[in-house]
Amino acid sequence: MGGHGDSYYGKHGTPQKYDPTFKGPIYDSPLPVSPSPQICVSKCPDRYLTYLTAVGSPASLEYYRNFCTPEYKGTQKVGLGCPQPEPPAKKGVIMVGNKTTYEDGWGNHRNVTELLEGAKKANVVLETRQLAMKIFEDYTVSWYWIIIGLVIAMVASLIFIVLLRFLAGVMVWVMIVMVILVLGYGIFHCYMEYAKLKGEAGSDMSLTDLGFQTDLRVYLHLRQTWLAFLIILCVLELLIVLLLIFLRKRILIAIALIKEASRAVGHVMSSLLFPLCTFFLLCLCIAYWASTAVFLSTSNEAVYKVFNESACPFAGQTCRPETFNTSNVTKLCPDAQCLFAFYGGETAYHRYLVVLQFFNVFMFFWLANFVIALGQVTLAGAFASYYWAFKKPDDMPAFPLFSAFGRALRYHTGSLAFGSLILAIVQVIRVILEYLDHRLKAAENKFAKFLLSCLKCCFWCLEKFLKFLNRNAYIMIAIYGTNFCTSARNAFFLLMRNIIRVAVLDKVTDFLFFLGKLLIVGSVGILAFFFFTQRIKLVQDTAPPLNYYWVPILTVIVGSYLIAHGFFSVYGMCVDTLFLCFCEDLERNDGSPERPYYMSPELSEILLKGHLEPSKSADSQG
Repeated sequence: MGGHGDSYYGKHGTPQKYDPTFKGPIYDSPLPVSPSPQICVSKCPDRYLTYLTAVGSPASLEYYRNFCTPEYKGTQKVGLGCPQPEPPAKKGVIMVGNKTTYEDGWGNHRNVTELLEGAKKANVVLETRQLAMKIFEDYTVSWYWIIIGLVIAMVASLIFIVLLRFLAGVMVWVMIVMVILVLGYGIFHCYMEYAKLKGEAGSDMSLTDLGFQTDLRVYLHLRQTWLAFLIILCVLELLIVLLLIFLRKRILIAIALIKEASRAVGHVMSSLLFPLCTFFLLCLCIAYWASTAVFLSTSNEAVYKVFNESACPFAGQTCRPETFNTSNVTKLCPDAQCLFAFYGGETAYHRYLVVLQFFNVFMFFWLANFVIALGQVTLAGAFASYYWAFKKPDDMPAFPLFSAFGRALRYHTGSLAFGSLILAIVQVIRVILEYLDHRLKAAENKFAKFLLSCLKCCFWCLEKFLKFLNRNAYIMIAIYGTNFCTSARNAFFLLMRNIIRVAVLDKVTDFLFFLGKLLIVGSVGILAFFFFTQRIKLVQDTAPPLNYYWVPILTVIVGSYLIAHGFFSVYGMCVDTLFLCFCEDLERNDGSPERPYYMSPELSEILLKGHLEPSKSADSQG
């Protein structure tokens, strides 16, 4: 401990007096003060005191009571009951009490810089704990409003999907216009906040100078924050407008495919609820992984070591508290103690706990990918039964979704498990690379860092490619019932033969679905922002008091995206299935009465650009 003036100064140099009713930082400016105890003293301490010195020297402890809070009663609160001012620097040298070293209580002299680093780390721990407690408090008072926000997102997604079923073309253009308007409002709001902060004290400070703050509201008092938001939204708005200009003709084709997908979803309405089944199974996988990981992490044993202040040959060796008093250690080293050191173990099981944790992660990836694959092949089977029905919907099964789910479980579990296994292996390799990157951060070998970065990039690309290939392989499995390798090969070459259509339709429809998700998330996020910041006058008194209003807002935004993604994933799978069936239909049939097309007249007209004769396309529908 040490001082550097006649009063205690906070983290940012703001003088504070101790207040026993103090519950949190007082904001006289956008900058928060230190969360440690705050007290004014007439004179700073000129002695050193560590925990061990305080235990062994009551006189030193009594001297330091003058620099602690009134509630401080003993050594059990050292560091919590007394202020910890930052040691000053004289001519660039950090000193406490005009000295650069101190005794740590074990007879060793350490540099004051080590004390400063330790105090900073302890302060980070205290701030993190305080942040976690405040976030937990925010969740306890706002959880029901968060649920209401997620329900609103689910209702909005469902209404959007239902309207897309009947007004696909109109809804797509309305969606595009609404996204542009929402982003435009975001740009306007950021500019108004940026202009409002002009001239305010502390608003011109840069984000670099401010550093990391646990209270994110601090950043909203800076002009640079709103300027960054403004630039990001402007770039996003410009990109979307340019894409719409250059892809306007392709968007018409994508709208036709979405219309056909809407008709397919309309005949298989139960598919909209199927993501709930996938979500439930994924929750089971997460629960299995989490419980196993916790069991492995807590399966360590308490390890006790011999501690002794004087020289002892047994110091640092493992001991057992039950038999320590009767052992030879106490005879040779009378002042030795058997104290708890850490949790761990010295058996083969404990040595390979990291390997077991990696295996647990691998099993989680395998099971999660299997559940996702099961959902994809089920939806693909249901929508394929719609496309290959000669008379739609008369030739479709009575319950296409349940029929496809039964076929997947009865005939295709091996193929799904194999495809999931390949993807899980690549994902585990990526986890290992991230683990190695974390362990080698302090390494100075630039070649090793470059090689590791290249490997991470390559395996990231490989994972994306495998996900794309697996998705189309599952569609071929649902159509023909072939094994995974055969289906993956056939899907790959089928897509390569229609690479232009893939590049045009697949990515354009993905872009339109992304705009839909962005519209729902943005609308719900703006509503949550105005509600939790008490800017809606009608419900201004209803909003709960919060420490950090960004906690429920971010939760609602993330949850809304997951909900919207669940609904739009059904449409995405339907579009991919219909497109692959369309490509297969083109290669198997020629539109003649002997080999008619199975596609609908609307789909054939837009995708084949009217090259089919109306009579042939009409005959294909009976």
